[in-house]
Amino acid sequence: MARYSIRELEKLSGIKAHTIRIWEKRYEIIKPKRTQTNIRYYSETDLKKLLNIAILNRQGWKISEISKLNNDALSEKVMKFTYNSKDVESQIEKMVIAIVDLDEAKFDQILSNAIMHDGFEQTIIKLIFPFFEKIGLLWQTGSINPAQEHFISNLFRQKLMVAIDNLMIPDKKNAKKFILFLPENEFHELGLLFYNYLIKKAGQSVIYLGSSVPFKDVVETNKMIQADYIFTSITTALTGEKLEQFIRDLAEAFPEQEIFISGMKIFETDMRLPTNMEKISSPMSFNERLPYL
Repeated sequence: MARYSIRELEKLSGIKAHTIRIWEKRYEIIKPKRTQTNIRYYSETDLKKLLNIAILNRQGWKISEISKLNNDALSEKVMKFTYNSKDVESQIEKMVIAIVDLDEAKFDQILSNAIMHDGFEQTIIKLIFPFFEKIGLLWQTGSINPAQEHFISNLFRQKLMVAIDNLMIPDKKNAKKFILFLPENEFHELGLLFYNYLIKKAGQSVIYLGSSVPFKDVVETNKMIQADYIFTSITTALTGEKLEQFIRDLAEAFPEQEIFISGMKIFETDMRLPTNMEKISSPMSFNERLPYL
């Protein structure tokens, strides 16, 4: 059973810790427990309830009214609102609850409704990437267990693979060649898969090597195809001096290629990037660049 601090609840729900404490005392909406060393923590049930409360509160419901609802009534009110809602924050909060519950049907319904309304590409940009930013805290703190992580990763991977498979293979003679890979011990490939989708949709050619690829394999692949661009992402695998060394090695190994690099760890370093390397802050910004490559 996962445990959450009040700061984690704040980041996941968008409700300030100070407000949560006031609601606890005044309305008893959730009741924190304590460890043997007297540290307060909250359960998965507390997290789900607070996320539901955040949805209704954002829609104008007063906390005094919400506090009168039992858990079933609260969930029912939120369910009726969320499945027909275009509010991204509410959709994200329901997706977090679906992860905690390992409820594939609920998750798939929210995602499918969003795709029907906005299309696949805009759903990924407007909903899925903000969703991963929000739950990134859970990965960092270990509050998502391996079952939940595999659950969410596999669901998104299935959607992305289907979308990629449905794209036409580029037949342009002048199509640019991209090599996409993640460095060794980097396994968070959902973002890279979406960049793969965007590049293919733009009519360019992609050699997708996947996650945890030995550096020498990337070099050998480039010798065979002579790529125009290299794309990689670093979320967890490399930090500090190892990250800076990887950046230098990458630039030196591919001096003739333009290298795109994304991921959380890239934006934590203040290292000046080599001249043939560019940080990519979001799929939206990269998508705007694609027509000019």
